[in-house]
Amino acid sequence: MPLLRLLRPGRPVADSRLTPPPLGLLACAGRLPIMVAQAAQQTGWPVVCIAAAGMADPELRRYCDQFHWLRRSSLGFIVRIFRRAGVRYWTMAGKFHKHLLFHPWRWLYFLPDWRFVRFYFFRKRPANNDDSLLLGLIAELRSEGLECMSPLEVCPELLAPEGVLTRRAPTAAEWRDIAYGWHLAREMGRLDVGQSVMVRERAVLAVEAIEGTDQAIERAGRLAGQRGFVVVKVAKPQQDLRFDVPTVGLHTIQTLARAGGRVLAIEAGRTILLDKEAAISLANDRRISIVALRQPPDPEATPAAVGDDFGLLDD
Repeated sequence: MPLLRLLRPGRPVADSRLTPPPLGLLACAGRLPIMVAQAAQQTGWPVVCIAAAGMADPELRRYCDQFHWLRRSSLGFIVRIFRRAGVRYWTMAGKFHKHLLFHPWRWLYFLPDWRFVRFYFFRKRPANNDDSLLLGLIAELRSEGLECMSPLEVCPELLAPEGVLTRRAPTAAEWRDIAYGWHLAREMGRLDVGQSVMVRERAVLAVEAIEGTDQAIERAGRLAGQRGFVVVKVAKPQQDLRFDVPTVGLHTIQTLARAGGRVLAIEAGRTILLDKEAAISLANDRRISIVALRQPPDPEATPAAVGDDFGLLDD
């Protein structure tokens, strides 16, 4: 895919002859679809967006050459829009509210076309977990000549760098909770249950499942009585970077602050950190630690808190 390698954020297209076919974007909730579209726009890469109605931010329209609302579960609509626009590569970004799949009136809500019904009910798969469903969607669109790519092909700079990203480093006890939660989060990811666990004093308060990270954090806060806890979010061992890449951002820190959480530990190089500067600034204001690691910490070798009693470091 030489055009994909050529067109990186920060490398605008100077020669119109190098303009690639449009990038297809399937967009759901959150900031990530907007940031993907902005990054593509900065390179001169046209974007054809199909946005899930009721989930995607209407602001996304500003950064797309073509914009369409997906108001029903129609695979045929997606294929028609992308093929008519000349899309060859597409990506997906944002959080799909999967709990809606279990609503008692779900089929009236989604109004699926026959192709979606055939895909959902008659396509063989081991389960209805994220990996099975999304790999099935990728295969369905590939049969129409539409190849899926990772949003990180467009904006790799969104990946979290390694290190303690905030002024406050975790305390020794919090490092032990990170080490304890890391292996549990990895195992939950291997089972495709969720990517996050919430830990206090090496006990699990909550495990993320279909509800998503924010609601799991809120549940942990209620159970801990807002007395502080650690959130560990890591990639699945079998993580496919084309979809469901662990993502945190300003909204995550806002939720953590309301719930009384003290630490957010993420996997460096495999977690998307949205609105990085704003998220870190808010974390500093609330004395929350954000730490990005490539390997789990050694619970016996982690440092004691640095600075004052809260582990607050100087700028």
